[in-house]
Amino acid sequence: MQINFYKYQGTGNDFIIIDNREKTFNRSDNTLVAKLCDRRFGIGADGLMLLQNCMDYDFEMVYYNSDGKESSMCGNGGRCIVEFARTLGLVKDKANFLATDGEHEALVKPSFISLKMNNVSHIELAANFSLLNTGSPHYVAFVNNVNGYNVFEEGKKIRYSERFKEEGVNVNFVEKHYNDLFVRTYERGVEAETFSCGTGVTAAALVASLKSVSTAQDYCDIKTLGGNLKVKFKKHPDNSFTDIWLEGPATFVFKGDISI
Repeated sequence: MQINFYKYQGTGNDFIIIDNREKTFNRSDNTLVAKLCDRRFGIGADGLMLLQNCMDYDFEMVYYNSDGKESSMCGNGGRCIVEFARTLGLVKDKANFLATDGEHEALVKPSFISLKMNNVSHIELAANFSLLNTGSPHYVAFVNNVNGYNVFEEGKKIRYSERFKEEGVNVNFVEKHYNDLFVRTYERGVEAETFSCGTGVTAAALVASLKSVSTAQDYCDIKTLGGNLKVKFKKHPDNSFTDIWLEGPATFVFKGDISI
């Protein structure tokens, strides 16, 4: 069987996207997803997304990590699938779609996509880290010299620690650099550092706001290995956040077909 696929990337976080409106792709075949995401024996990607029809929405986003398991929300992936939907003619300047964590809005701009994230009502603040869910669970720690930090080794230790080993957690190491944050992320499901993580930089921006080190009162500029992002938000007196938007590029890389 031949399937058509499209490759997109958002600040270096790369994805295989399949138009599954006809439901020809077997959603339960985790082995196939992992094979397609393999960088040596497949197409290669951090994750795979299916675009599907969904009543009352422009489309549904189904997301898998590169290990083949259906996963939680992906912010960079969300922007990329909106751009893909635009090329299909499903959306124009805005989108309303369904993901695993619920409804999302997106605005399509000439050079970037602005994606609305879920509200965050609770953040666990510990001495050396913060824990919150921005569509996916995130551990955020501020460190010195994040550029030289061993993200893989230190991130893996935390992800497989006693507290997180069952469900997993994404681990973000953050440092304030001039007027932005530099964020590096170890992602569960990929089990490695990725060039960027959309829900991760969102988590880092909100924690930075609580620590009074964000770029401004209602936004934060983010630097990742794969490029620059911006997170906008409204912070409330009870330390909850609403009206959270993740802004950044969503770039088509190539398309092709593969036998499965």
